[in-house]
Amino acid sequence: MEGLRPSPEVVVLGCAGVDTNVFLPGREVDWSVEANFTENLDTPGQAGVYASRGYAALGRRVAFIGNLGEDACGAMVREAFSRDGVDVRGMFTDPAGTARSINVMYPDGRRKNFYDARAASGLRPDPARCREVMAGARLVHSHLADWARHLLPMARELGLVVACDLQDVVDPGDAYRQDFIRESDILFFSAANHADPAPLIRRFLQDRPERIVVSGMGAQGCALGTRKGIRFFPPEPSDLPLIDTNGAGDSLAVGFLTSHVLEGRPLAESIRRGQLAARHCCTLRGTSEGLIRARALDALALASAPAPELR
Repeated sequence: MEGLRPSPEVVVLGCAGVDTNVFLPGREVDWSVEANFTENLDTPGQAGVYASRGYAALGRRVAFIGNLGEDACGAMVREAFSRDGVDVRGMFTDPAGTARSINVMYPDGRRKNFYDARAASGLRPDPARCREVMAGARLVHSHLADWARHLLPMARELGLVVACDLQDVVDPGDAYRQDFIRESDILFFSAANHADPAPLIRRFLQDRPERIVVSGMGAQGCALGTRKGIRFFPPEPSDLPLIDTNGAGDSLAVGFLTSHVLEGRPLAESIRRGQLAARHCCTLRGTSEGLIRARALDALALASAPAPELR
């Protein structure tokens, strides 16, 4: 009955695996002693998982194209996708095994991530199956897996809006990211390595002024760049604790893209909804379960402050 499956609205391309979140017990690591006691929590994670589960939580039809190993960690991710109703027809096997990440978590919400670089080198998904999965979708949301770059021209050919998360950019001229930048209608990036994201936003708009650029600025909020200029949005006020920032950038992108591309909401409203989704994600401790649902996001957005003026 697979032929009766409705087309996904959004297709996520990217990394999936298991995150081990190491929560430090209220202090820095004591390197003078051999043993330190921490709380270590495993969860299906990485950008492709957070994005796919985020769309599913918002009630959108989502497909995931990505690589997993035939191992226990891969089974954990597959089970999570199955519970959420994520279309995994585009999943392909990585003989190196499922990627793992280690995230050292500080009590104030800061983190240090150690990503698994061994997996997916030289892998390519089946182009015919990818075309089948993407046909009829409206949006492709790509991350930086090397194989994903080869699917972006296909997505454009099929008429999809192409969005890409460049993550924590250091050099906007980085050769690895150029294919992703060139093919994207909407770009996201973290400003973690830049005190002011405005120069990068202008750089990304230079060749394609019609592009939309969103920069996550953490506790400073975020910035939105279009041909009309750059708008800065403060963080949405919240009394909720900031526990874990893993997946927050993915939630910002999912909230924005769902609101603007799939629901047709204005840019400023979509930015606020993305920020609210990200803030909710920061309340989840060591897990990709419990991402914000549509009704909860709608309720929070009703109390959201108006957008700032262009400056």
